[in-house]
Amino acid sequence: TKAVFHIKKKHGRVKPPVSFSFIPQGHSTFIHWQLKYITVIILYLLFSSGNIIGSGIFISPKGVLEHSGSVGLALVVWLLGGCIAALGSLCYAELGVTIPKSGGDYSYVTEIFGGLTGFLLLWSAVLIMYPTTLAVIALTFSNYVLQPVFSNCVPPYMATRMLSATCLLLLTWVNCSSVRMATRIQDIFTVGKLMALGLIIVVGLVQIFNGHYEALTPQVAFSLDRVPSVGQIALAFLQASFAFSGWNFLNYVTEEVVEPRRNLPRAIYISIPLVTFVYTLTNIAYFSSMSPEELLSSNAVAVTFGEKLLGMFSVIMPISVALSTFGGINGYLFTSSRLCFSGAREGHLPSLLAMIHYKNCTPIPALLVCCAATIVILCIGETHNLINYVSFINYLSYGVTIAGLLYYRWKKPNLYRPIKVNLLVPVCYLMFWALLLGFSLYSEPVVCGVGLVIMLTGVPVYFLGVHWKEKPKCIYNFIGEFLKNGRSKHFICIMPSLTFLMFDF
Repeated sequence: TKAVFHIKKKHGRVKPPVSFSFIPQGHSTFIHWQLKYITVIILYLLFSSGNIIGSGIFISPKGVLEHSGSVGLALVVWLLGGCIAALGSLCYAELGVTIPKSGGDYSYVTEIFGGLTGFLLLWSAVLIMYPTTLAVIALTFSNYVLQPVFSNCVPPYMATRMLSATCLLLLTWVNCSSVRMATRIQDIFTVGKLMALGLIIVVGLVQIFNGHYEALTPQVAFSLDRVPSVGQIALAFLQASFAFSGWNFLNYVTEEVVEPRRNLPRAIYISIPLVTFVYTLTNIAYFSSMSPEELLSSNAVAVTFGEKLLGMFSVIMPISVALSTFGGINGYLFTSSRLCFSGAREGHLPSLLAMIHYKNCTPIPALLVCCAATIVILCIGETHNLINYVSFINYLSYGVTIAGLLYYRWKKPNLYRPIKVNLLVPVCYLMFWALLLGFSLYSEPVVCGVGLVIMLTGVPVYFLGVHWKEKPKCIYNFIGEFLKNGRSKHFICIMPSLTFLMFDF
């Protein structure tokens, strides 16, 4: 049975519907909760321009060039990074229509491998992936805002951290206050990143047509001062992969996609080549006006580019990038709350994270947890190390998920699959994945190893918090009293499982 409730605002206006599906599981009742706020058209826009084309293209070029060792090899890394993202996206399209659950990697791994593996993926996402990515984007925001002020030196450490934390707290408040306001910010600030990239590409092409392409000629582009090791090339791919992160975001809301069999592949075929083309052109534009040494010495590449070519209009560049990163923080905060909700729905996260504000219908506890974790990482990490750190864990989760596709093919060969990719696609991806992670771990054992250790700390947490069912009664009493006080005294949140008590049938 499905009961649909319409939560009314004051003055009779109605919010988007919140639906509950009551699905029996044995002798218990499983409550399935869906928040349908975004139409499929907006999802495609977020997928192609709001999530993939993000702040990474303003951060990663320096790291890619530093590890690859030459302009030509850096451009090859950007092109191959797009190809790898396309292979992964095709595998995720099959999983998305075969296991039509929102939650992305976490939902697929939980379905295929069981609770422990799914929990470890969720644990790493909540503690590492989202907070670290948010920290990197927030630091980029503060660097681009402060770079014009500190034009002759690196912005002070405390200034960048304070501004990053202020931006994060502001957007957390926005996401806690209104879903509509958060999505409006995402739409408006997407213009900033498109304006910045469009300006860089156009100015770069003008430079090339005027004959300024010495650094792009094959003889110069592939000249190497030092021959990079295989491990350094792997780290260059990790840096580039950060800019492509977001190609799997549509899988987090599969249940809300209209006709996913047609629309998921369509989004992939259009967005991944487009993003790869834009990223490659952006890097070509950088190299048309900046020497490799200038790019490596810059703390804000787009600002340096603007100062060299735009003259009095150079202020446009840091403003555009700041708008882009501001929207990127907002998008990641929005998505992380959905993942936390999906985990709480499966019983893998505390029920507190499945609570929403009874008027605004916003997941306040999940947003606050993500914000707090990000502020901690802001205080202990440096941008490019954080990128290697989060990209390693991201690739690890991608590989486990795509390995699950092969295992699911073997486990359930007769299961209907509306989309079925050629086996060469996941096999090629996993071969590249194994080489990349192996050489990355060899080159940066501390940075990558810390991520693995944090992920494995989820094993005892899983057995104590999830697998152990017969806990002492005092624990349940404490949790129940805590949730009761949160509802009755502060009127902040309501549990999905108790929502039906709040409304008339």
